[in-house]
Amino acid sequence: MTEIKDNKIIGKTTGKEYFVTIGLEIHAEMNTETKMFCRCKNDPFNSQPNTHICPVCTGQPGALPYVNKQACKNVMTVGVALGSDLADFSEFDRKNYFYPDIPKAYQISQYQYPLVSNGELSGVGIERIHMEEDTATSTHKASYSLVDYNRSSVPLMELVTMPVIHDAGTAMKFAKELQLLLRTLGVSGASLEKGEMRIEANISISTNGYFDGDFSKLGTKTEVKNLNSFKIVGQAIDFEVARHLAILEGETEGQIVQETRGWDENKQATFSQRTKESADDYRYFPDPDIPKYKFSDLPEFSKDELAKDLPELPWDKRERYGNQYGIKSEDIEFYLQNPTFGDIFDSASAELNSTDEYKKLSNYISSDMAGLEKGGEAGTLDNMKGKEVAEMVKMIVASELSSRGAKDMLLEMYKNGGTAGNIAESKGLIQKSDPEELKKTILEIVEANKAQADAYKAGEEKLLQYFVGQGMKATQGSANPGVLAQIFKEVLKS
Repeated sequence: MTEIKDNKIIGKTTGKEYFVTIGLEIHAEMNTETKMFCRCKNDPFNSQPNTHICPVCTGQPGALPYVNKQACKNVMTVGVALGSDLADFSEFDRKNYFYPDIPKAYQISQYQYPLVSNGELSGVGIERIHMEEDTATSTHKASYSLVDYNRSSVPLMELVTMPVIHDAGTAMKFAKELQLLLRTLGVSGASLEKGEMRIEANISISTNGYFDGDFSKLGTKTEVKNLNSFKIVGQAIDFEVARHLAILEGETEGQIVQETRGWDENKQATFSQRTKESADDYRYFPDPDIPKYKFSDLPEFSKDELAKDLPELPWDKRERYGNQYGIKSEDIEFYLQNPTFGDIFDSASAELNSTDEYKKLSNYISSDMAGLEKGGEAGTLDNMKGKEVAEMVKMIVASELSSRGAKDMLLEMYKNGGTAGNIAESKGLIQKSDPEELKKTILEIVEANKAQADAYKAGEEKLLQYFVGQGMKATQGSANPGVLAQIFKEVLKS
């Protein structure tokens, strides 16, 4: 990895200062019932190829498209969440190019008038967000290729950042935060593994400084397409930075050309795919079959109306969890990525009133409860009622329930539901804290372990934990370990 300091790279051979510029283009399929320009079901992952198709999405002559209103709302809702400008006027264009999986030999997209412009996420400026249609899916065999049109014309959002990213870490952070936002808004599953979200990185290096609105300052750009994991985004950017730098420094032969490149996971390297087209090559022109839109005539698309349905956004939730509950950042991110657990925390925390209780609650949810779900135990999170999980925490704080008892209670809740009180009673989980009740057991343990008792009295105080362990074993984990330790100290000193 090439080291970047103070947003600059110093060439080892020439001593020149180099400036890395990165821009991202991120596509995300929208959650809608139907496709972007027809009424076929939006189900690109259907196991049966070519089952959700019609004359429109297969590009038959004379078939007329019409726009999916919900898809446009989804994109403009993203814009509201990002503090972007929403278009008053917009239109759809034909982007002309040929691939076997584009049935019309053009893609319906947006060029001059995107639905959304400006805005910011994770400190990265956004140039535009526009709406277009996805392509079909190609499967390549040894001597032939197959095309599945189930994905053809699925609503596809494209977000383009400003060229203001300077390292792989920032690019990865932005992409992760966008995925989280899309899922929080419910507008996209945004799975990279399924191809619901695809990331493309544009990388250039120059000696002219960073982008300030003057594109001539930037170096020759290469685009790495279809990066399907955040890790690979980082690896591809780092590889391209190193490759560009080696050429500029004269360490390797060749020249940097504007091109599209892919990522070879086996070689851990990018490879050339084709010369990169410019906007002129696509011969954009307004689609004559789709009307133009003036959104000020459509009140439901106003920023105020769209904002009414916004859920709590990730950055607001981080602030609330941190300020109101004081839980650790790792737990906060866990709840953001796993909203079902976050809902349980929110429901349970409403029954509690101290930072100590909130932290204990979060520890049990993010570790023990998450472990039950991940471990494949026969149960469901639907059984985990917030009020009862909060009662469990109160019992722990009141020393009525041990850590071991809490784990057993969570397992029972997960499998069968029930109230914390009933589970504690029926399973014998109530922690024993009565000194008189425990003293008889303690005396029996000391009598049975005379050698250890003598060693403790002789100064080996670490043996106290041994005796506490024996006490917990004898009481089947029902004793309060703190009370046990105190009584053992008193008995062993007598």
